[in-house]
Amino acid sequence: MIQKKKSANHFVRQAAILAAASLMVRLIGFIYRLPLTVLIEDTGNALYNAAYYIYAFAITITSGALPAAISKLVSERIALGKYGDAHELFKTAMMGAAILGGVVALFMFLSAGWLTQLRFFNYPGAVYAVRVLAPTLFFVALLAVFRGYFQGMNTMIPTAISQVVEQLFNAAFSLWLAHVFFRGLRVEHAAAGAAAGTGIGVVVGLIVVIGFYMLVARNIRVRAVGSNHTQFLNGGAENRKFQIRALVQTALPIIIGMGIYQIATIIDLGMAGDRIMASGYFTEDEIVVMVGQFTGKFLLLTTLPVSLSVALNQAVIPDISSSNATLDRVAVKHKINTALRISMTLSIPAVVGLSVLADPILRLLFPTQPDGGWLLRYGSISIIFLALVQVSSGALQGIGKVMLPVTAALGGVLIKIPVNWILLAIPQINILATVISTIVCYVVAATINMVFLYKQTGVKPDYIGAFIKPAFAAFGMGLFCFITHHIVGLIAPDRVATIFSLCLGVPVYLLLMWMIGGFPNHDNDSTPIPKILRKWFKS
Repeated sequence: MIQKKKSANHFVRQAAILAAASLMVRLIGFIYRLPLTVLIEDTGNALYNAAYYIYAFAITITSGALPAAISKLVSERIALGKYGDAHELFKTAMMGAAILGGVVALFMFLSAGWLTQLRFFNYPGAVYAVRVLAPTLFFVALLAVFRGYFQGMNTMIPTAISQVVEQLFNAAFSLWLAHVFFRGLRVEHAAAGAAAGTGIGVVVGLIVVIGFYMLVARNIRVRAVGSNHTQFLNGGAENRKFQIRALVQTALPIIIGMGIYQIATIIDLGMAGDRIMASGYFTEDEIVVMVGQFTGKFLLLTTLPVSLSVALNQAVIPDISSSNATLDRVAVKHKINTALRISMTLSIPAVVGLSVLADPILRLLFPTQPDGGWLLRYGSISIIFLALVQVSSGALQGIGKVMLPVTAALGGVLIKIPVNWILLAIPQINILATVISTIVCYVVAATINMVFLYKQTGVKPDYIGAFIKPAFAAFGMGLFCFITHHIVGLIAPDRVATIFSLCLGVPVYLLLMWMIGGFPNHDNDSTPIPKILRKWFKS
């Protein structure tokens, strides 16, 4: 029992480290995107994001699955004491990542003109940004291997620190280079300058993780040599061919699942232009602005809280894999429920806050380009289902069922595309169709994943602790923020009212969660609420 509690606490600590780093990274990214949006406006945002989605898809192919796959395989070997095999797996992955990253980077650079003029993705002005981003793929692949190796050893500190440093350099150089290139008065050049900052950040992040590796390299080698001797006596170490096969079998399904979502986003952008234009109500410039609002505001703001669930996903895979390798089913169930509870505790209040204060938040963040609040108001619910997809996918991958999240992703996207096609051509809905189809996609994918998770592990979600309690507290927080914003707005500027209500919303949510016993290991009988509510909320 003590070991189980210690293991759970370790998982929560590692998840908290990654979550804190992810939140910081998102906040830095969010903050620097504000002046960047002012500089390049919605049109530049559309070009920058178009290039970035091609880059993100290329990352998915080359290295997107590597941290998850490597962390899973390394953690399994470490749990069984096979330290030599774990280190050899790291070297095998490094060689493969370097080759694949280099090949795809070269292809992306040479094919930039073609990639930006596809039938459903016609953004020719993004060609410069695509070419600037292409070489970054090689360094991202190497960086992913280092991060996966450290995560497999159940230490998230190198990943966390390198992510923050990478984003700091990305932000600084993206703004500076966008400003420098915008002097030519061509927004596509400014978008390329912003993209160049991404590459600089990645190179610096790689230097950071190499530094961490050098600090522990001697200890890793000593442990690996001792392990190899033991493994030799017990039948020998793994050969390179076996490790390559294990990496491919683990990474390929994850790549396919991630690629499905990336393709769906690219189709969203291309389909938006064609189908909204088909309605005959909007000009091409108006459509580009709509797409910029969707990518530069809706996706930017809704992915901020989801980054915490992504961090949980990164932490849950190696932790569940190690428990699964030792056949500890009780620990697997406990860690899955812990991850779900943490994810929803963070995601649900974000949904309510963005819905209630959608327009004031955009006026605060984008004073010169405040349009797009209706997308947040109606679409922020997607945060909950995307978070569920992230955590449930990580849990399934952790127990070795890497193909099941692919099935869920495919099911969600196959429903998303026709919904998008039909709704985009309705003038009153226009770009909101992409938000609606995104919600539908994640609802379907999350439902399928949770069904698979129950069948494979028997885990039953703590619905009251994970969903009901955070929803109750978030509703109270949202009501408080709404009333506070309107009252303060009568005597102070709108910006002050928004900041004041947001700052007070966090402690109000935490207080309400405490009152209803929403935090684990909390004594419900000590909360200052009526006995009948305590009985109903008791988990």
